[in-house]
Amino acid sequence: MATNLAFLFKHRGAVLAPPIEVRHPLRSAAGLFRSRWFAVGWSVAVVAWFLHVGALALAPLSIVQAVLSGGLVFLAVFAERYFGFQLGRRQWVGVTITAAGLVVIGLTGAGANDTERASLAALITVEAAIFALGAALVRISARRHLGPRAEGRLLGAAAGALFGVSAVAIKYITDATPGPLLGWVSPWTLTAMIAGVIAFYASARSLQIGDGVEVIALTSVAANLAAILGGMIVFHDPIGSGPAGITARFLAFCLVIAGAALMPGPMRATPHAS
Repeated sequence: MATNLAFLFKHRGAVLAPPIEVRHPLRSAAGLFRSRWFAVGWSVAVVAWFLHVGALALAPLSIVQAVLSGGLVFLAVFAERYFGFQLGRRQWVGVTITAAGLVVIGLTGAGANDTERASLAALITVEAAIFALGAALVRISARRHLGPRAEGRLLGAAAGALFGVSAVAIKYITDATPGPLLGWVSPWTLTAMIAGVIAFYASARSLQIGDGVEVIALTSVAANLAAILGGMIVFHDPIGSGPAGITARFLAFCLVIAGAALMPGPMRATPHAS
């Protein structure tokens, strides 16, 4: 709930802030935080982040992401009732079946995992591949022939992929044998920080130029799929338990894709004063 509420607050503030400029990251960040709604959203996001880290320290990655995925339904409710968005039936169906699909993916992959089973080689490969995907999406979004809405979608997906990089890295850190400062002095801490910073700017820019609910939903879907993929490859979460579980997971992936395809639509928020 906190994650999606934070996104909606940040969207309200981001559209009122000066446009983000790649060449002036500090000035852009200052402009965002001068918008009180963005500052409120970021504060709520920090609370959500600590809850997320606590969950990752206590439960398998797939279980954490399954619960987090259900927040997409809260996103739709909050957006329409409290933030002035008008969602059509198509968007409600898309958000609902996407959330359901992500939950099924997480639950069918749930299983015991521990640090001894986590693969460092797989971690390096997965993190590098997802990071490269996120960076590529950011680069593609900069092409001039793309309209604002398409650019917003690409940046939202890129931010989600990079948030997934952070989630996988943090899960590895929380499971690792404690080292200096309880294991937080690690190359993976730096990886999570770099991915998080890039995701911060990509997400904020996507909120400035894209349709709010659509962009937030794409960010959430990309983040959850990246993290679930990391759970399967790095932490050896099972693909499914038996033929029924494997079939359910495959169908759930199809639901996620179908739901994401239904989300684009005429979703607008009413103006708010800063």
